[in-house]
Amino acid sequence: MTAHQHQGQSPSSAADQDARGVVIIGGGQAGLQAAASLRSEGFTGQVTIVAEEPGLPYQRPPLSKDYLKARPTDGTDGSGSTSASPLPLRGEAFFADHAITLRTGTAAVAVDRSSKTVSLADGTVLAYDSLIFATGARNRELPTPGIELPGIHGLRTLEDAEQLGRALDSAKNVVVVGAGFIGLEVATAALARGCQVTVLEFAPRPMGRALTPLLGDWFAGAHRHLGIDLRLNEGIASFEAGDDGRVAFAVSTTGDRYPADLVVAGVGVQPNDQLAAEAGLETANGIVVDAHLRTTDPDVFAVGDCANFPSVHFGGPFRLESVQNATDQARHVAGVILGADAPYADLPWFWSTQGPFRLQMANIVRADDETAVVGDPDPAHPKFSVFCFRDGILAAVESVNQPSDHLSARKILAAGLEITREEALSEGFSLREAYKERTQPAAVV
Repeated sequence: MTAHQHQGQSPSSAADQDARGVVIIGGGQAGLQAAASLRSEGFTGQVTIVAEEPGLPYQRPPLSKDYLKARPTDGTDGSGSTSASPLPLRGEAFFADHAITLRTGTAAVAVDRSSKTVSLADGTVLAYDSLIFATGARNRELPTPGIELPGIHGLRTLEDAEQLGRALDSAKNVVVVGAGFIGLEVATAALARGCQVTVLEFAPRPMGRALTPLLGDWFAGAHRHLGIDLRLNEGIASFEAGDDGRVAFAVSTTGDRYPADLVVAGVGVQPNDQLAAEAGLETANGIVVDAHLRTTDPDVFAVGDCANFPSVHFGGPFRLESVQNATDQARHVAGVILGADAPYADLPWFWSTQGPFRLQMANIVRADDETAVVGDPDPAHPKFSVFCFRDGILAAVESVNQPSDHLSARKILAAGLEITREEALSEGFSLREAYKERTQPAAVV
């Protein structure tokens, strides 16, 4: 068995082209779920996952949360390992038990749709009947003078998180560029490690693409209440080095200079759709797919962060970066490969943990949603939800430290139950009780 092959089969050769099945490019949440769902739904052909990173695929969400907040262990190996390591998505035995071939540490470099083969960087050629792109996304690069200076970090992989975690051990002044989910998760983690933290955000409010303006403004005040120096309407212009050649200052678009012995760039991601484009598939902010998640080639699919799909909840083409979307789309594609014909319509939901704030969202909000706050939004001990209405009907719910509201909202919205604005804002209303009332059988009199 080779170092990067985690299933008990002989190394690949040209003979692999005689044994077709499903090839999955990408070893993240979407790729692993697609393979697991194919097997659980009864698929008996070959299933192969190609993962560029070495080692077992792992959970990414903890990288910007618990993993960074954990201080180094006191071990003597000098590795700087932390006490909260990301968990593998599946243990090694899972792949052998389910006859799934996992090829790690090598990238897919070409797809030939005419011969239905995938070529890998190590020279392997894999044949497929169905191909799934689960290639995820990569960090958007900052075209900023000084971006190459030591001390400036991105965060996408376990290696990135390990480097950043070690850097936080000695950092005093941290500048985070970008007030999205990742940026604010890193900012609160750095604050918990005792750093002075400045966040630069070019937009007028944090998490502006994902949250209602009401909740975005609340988070701006809440993070400042924690002690983060959040600068809105202020982007990054350049980075300056100190006498040691490392980053020492971040210069913003206002000309202000902020001390920075560590910088984290969190300005969003771009879909990994280059390989699909080179194979002649349609791409536009991701790999374009139909309602069944098929690309312009009926034998090729795309799921997760790399897929631009027609969202029934957004009302048009949409690319969604969330674990829920990745896993739900993967399950759906497995069903389509096995003959299911329903379009993808799962309700989107998201979460982010930023210090003491547990943010959870059910459905995609829109800028023109009518909003109302229910609960206590005091930043010292918040516990509230933002109800979003369209045409007087509950359409989305944002919750802060209110998990019961979030779970009930997901059930209500996924079931298509209608809650009017008047009912939702009436005294004593409860999402949980409303769901029970509408789904429990009527009592027999």
